[in-house]
Amino acid sequence: MPRYKLTIEYDGTPYRGWQRQKNGLSVQEVIETAIEGFAGEAATIFGAGRTDAGVHATGQVAHVDLARDWEADTVRDALNAHMRDEPVSIVAAERVGDDFDARFSARKRWYRYRIFSRRAPPAIERGRVWWVSRDLDVAAMHDAAKALVGTHDFNTFRSSHCQAKNPIRTLEELSVARGPGDEIHITAMAQSFLHNQIRSFAGTLKLVGEGRWTTADVVAALESRDRTRCGPVAPPDGLYLTQVEYGNAPKRTLPVYFP
Repeated sequence: MPRYKLTIEYDGTPYRGWQRQKNGLSVQEVIETAIEGFAGEAATIFGAGRTDAGVHATGQVAHVDLARDWEADTVRDALNAHMRDEPVSIVAAERVGDDFDARFSARKRWYRYRIFSRRAPPAIERGRVWWVSRDLDVAAMHDAAKALVGTHDFNTFRSSHCQAKNPIRTLEELSVARGPGDEIHITAMAQSFLHNQIRSFAGTLKLVGEGRWTTADVVAALESRDRTRCGPVAPPDGLYLTQVEYGNAPKRTLPVYFP
């Protein structure tokens, strides 16, 4: 059966997350329903990252096997036509070999967390950023973020419901920088992440930006390997899966502006 790699963009606000759920609509279900609509077959798509309810994506990747050998552009356009009423878009579709697996072939996953820092709440970006009504010290946040880079036991920075057996991960990048306008961007990259790891980072780094924590406090929390020592978990609104890298593919420049 022909296998297709799909690059997907979505606003996660109305969905229960990426994965099919019994208690509400998911991004996976929306796309699988569209596949059945145009191809006339029930197919399962497999994503590179299981984003939570309310989390967005500009570069999610999935693969799907179809019975018929369709042109890749036809797959993209037909799916988008069947999803015209949903905030989900297939940005690209391409034929890949049977050995490609969107999840297990991934080498790097890039995420960005958007903080909207100003006194007035956002109107246009509501639901797509984390609104913080005070100024944050971005330089202090960045210095603290650098202390988390590397291979560590990240038990402090994961959900109590995380199903990963091993809390050790290698964090290759965690940086904080000014974005456009009133935005602050936290960028994270690793081969894999624990459940709620990036949102836990964001909530902890916000405490640093407010002057309530120091880099030493962040390091102490990390070394404690105690979830109760973590800062508050940031809301899903500001989190985006921006890119998934495979093999020796060159790193794509991440967008610094979200329209």
